[in-house]
Amino acid sequence: MAKAKSKKVKMDMQAMMKIYTKVGTPGAPHKRLASLAGNWVNRTTAWMDPDNPMESKGACKQKMILDGRYLQQEYSGKMDGATFQGINLIGFDNYTKKYQSIWIDSMSTGIYFFEGTASPNGKTITQKSRYDDPARGPLTWKSVTRIVNNDTMVYEMYITPRGGREKKEMEMTLTRKK
Repeated sequence: MAKAKSKKVKMDMQAMMKIYTKVGTPGAPHKRLASLAGNWVNRTTAWMDPDNPMESKGACKQKMILDGRYLQQEYSGKMDGATFQGINLIGFDNYTKKYQSIWIDSMSTGIYFFEGTASPNGKTITQKSRYDDPARGPLTWKSVTRIVNNDTMVYEMYITPRGGREKKEMEMTLTRKK
């Protein structure tokens, strides 16, 4: 059996850096994310048990990092009486033309990766993640972030268990602190 010969393409460093600079320069989607920077309060309703919704309040600090490329969101509050903290890092990948984010929180040790797109006006970002829930098994997690106006955002979480139907599990309304 003959070995396939690999062809090596050599690109000069300047050409490579030109490409990286172009796809690494923040644009309009990053400016929209930057408009969300600030301190927010949130009101959350969770339907993990559909017959017994949980309500809670919390706070969210949002800031742009790495020269306006990513929005870092730090959530804090209570979940079923326990202190809860979560961090979301969201950005727009100029190369794939998709929003990407990671989520970590104080109730797990997993890192959840989301990817998706925005509505034509950029005010609704829909992303999906797949993960193995330790209690419920494999799920698809869909997050929908709606920018209602400069001072209001709504974040919704939907889950779809393997072989099941999508159901809304959480809704969080964030209001900018004045």
